[in-house]
Amino acid sequence: MSTTTAVAPLTIQDAEVLVTAARRAAEAAGATVSVTVLDAGGHPLAFRRDDRAVLISGETSTRKAYTALQLNAPTADLVDAVKPDGPFHSLQTALDRPLLFIAGGLPIHRGGRLIGAIGVGGGTPEQDHAFATAAAEALA
Repeated sequence: MSTTTAVAPLTIQDAEVLVTAARRAAEAAGATVSVTVLDAGGHPLAFRRDDRAVLISGETSTRKAYTALQLNAPTADLVDAVKPDGPFHSLQTALDRPLLFIAGGLPIHRGGRLIGAIGVGGGTPEQDHAFATAAAEALA
C-alpha cells in the first residue's frame, strides 16, 4: 500500500508573512518596493505597493512572480536566457502573460512541491532578489 503525503497550499497567512518579510528587508536596506504573492494557480493572494514606490513596480513585481511560477525557477537564474538569441527570448507562456526576467521573482515550495511564487520590484535586481529570498526564508 502506498501513501501520498498531502502538501498544504499557500495560504493568505503565508502570503502575509512573505509580504511582511520582503517589506522589512527592503526597509532595512532603505528601498521602497512592491510585492506580489501568487498561489500555485497564478491567482494573486497578496499585493503591497508603497506609495513612494515607482508606479511600474507593482506591474513588475506581479510579472516577476508569474515568471517564477511558470518556470519554477528564481528569475535571477534566467537573466542570460532572455538576451537576444537566448533560449527564452521569444518563449510563449502557458498563462498568456509576458515574461519579465529580472531578478526578484522566486517560486515557493512546500514539501518539495511548487505552491506559489513571490515577486519583488522597485529596487535594483540584486536587491529585489535578496528581498524575495529573505521573504522565502521567513516562511520556511
